[in-house]
Amino acid sequence: MTSDLASTLAPFLDPVAAIIVAGGTVIAVVLRTPFADLIGGLAALGRLPRRRFDAAPLLDQIAALGRIARRHGVMALDRSVIADADVAAAVAAIVDGQGPDDVAALLQHHRRQRIERQLSAVDLWTGAADVAPAMGMIGTLIGLVAMFTRMTDPNAIGAAMAVALLATLYGAIIANLVAAPIAARLKRQARVEAVERARLEAPLVALASRERPRAAELVQAA
Repeated sequence: MTSDLASTLAPFLDPVAAIIVAGGTVIAVVLRTPFADLIGGLAALGRLPRRRFDAAPLLDQIAALGRIARRHGVMALDRSVIADADVAAAVAAIVDGQGPDDVAALLQHHRRQRIERQLSAVDLWTGAADVAPAMGMIGTLIGLVAMFTRMTDPNAIGAAMAVALLATLYGAIIANLVAAPIAARLKRQARVEAVERARLEAPLVALASRERPRAAELVQAA
């Protein structure tokens, strides 16, 4: 069965067409993308298998921090172990004595920075989806030129025609089955996380006001 599958797929495999399309797409994306965004876009692939971001556990932790602050004072929060970077930064600001407005501004700044990083990753993969079909067309033109210059050699005509046709196929596959789905998933994850993280602002601002994050506030933030 494996040999049958290999023989079936063999006509659709051409290293020259693959190098033209994949290599051209990579080069075009590298040339048009700042290095930091390029690294971020590749690192974003690690987020694809993750579950959607859910603020509920963080809201529970903030409520617990509010109870600690009410019983032992805000300074007791300095010993809390907080895994989330945004919540940790907000709690550190609260311990340092910053007010509600400062904490709100800090959270909004962190959220904007995160959205910018996530959208940069989306732009990288969207750009790859845009470029790949054009690289496929370039490969097709290269194959056609090679074919027309070797009309007297039937074997060369077949190989050049394969490059011409498969380059278009590879460009469509990279664009529609790889890059575009990755961009769409990253964009969806970024949108969900932005909405969920917005729920954290109200209870953290309340904590900065030395108030207990009440259940009503958490429901309203949701």
